[in-house]
Amino acid sequence: MDNREKIVRRVAQELHDGDYVNLGIGIPTLVPNFIPPGIEVILQSENGMLGVGPYPYEGEEDPDLINAGKETISEIPGCSYFSSADSFAMIRGGHIDLTVLGSFQVDESGSLANWAIPGKMLKGMGGAMDLVAGAKRVIVAMEHTTKEGAPRILRRCDMPLTGTGVVDRIVTEIAVIDVTPDGLFLLETAPGLTAVDVQKVTDASLRIAPHLKSISY
Repeated sequence: MDNREKIVRRVAQELHDGDYVNLGIGIPTLVPNFIPPGIEVILQSENGMLGVGPYPYEGEEDPDLINAGKETISEIPGCSYFSSADSFAMIRGGHIDLTVLGSFQVDESGSLANWAIPGKMLKGMGGAMDLVAGAKRVIVAMEHTTKEGAPRILRRCDMPLTGTGVVDRIVTEIAVIDVTPDGLFLLETAPGLTAVDVQKVTDASLRIAPHLKSISY
């Protein structure tokens, strides 16, 4: 498995039967491929769709069916369509049980930065600011470090913030970390890694859960 698959396999375990879920662009869009058997979730896309299905097979794409990341998708039976205004009313009204978002950075207070990189052209902020404020639970799914090996989990984010103190859990390829009022708690590590290994590539201080476990994929 590559890092992205490790992340989404673990995130999929966070889904509960009957959840209404919004998936951000990037790594989170792969989560539906690994939803556990017997679990039914309804996927919402902020561009106005409830009941998002899996990616279509090649040759079966419908150019009118896209998600918020402009990727072609399919629909499940009972799928419904509505305006962007209605979509954001769902989000802002607290009707989304879980949102899974990618991020550039997360800090020890649960703030995240995922909408802008200073100095790079910005096409738009998207719906992440509304999602982190309106969803009942926020999980960040991201690689633990940058391509250059710099930590993404910091004492304080230094990129423009998407939301302050909004993240509940962080899932990376090497760790599962809870954000609490008492700091970051390391719950799980990748097989073969120790808490010390994870701390070495994490800028923020980690507390170790009493029953530290190995990630199960």
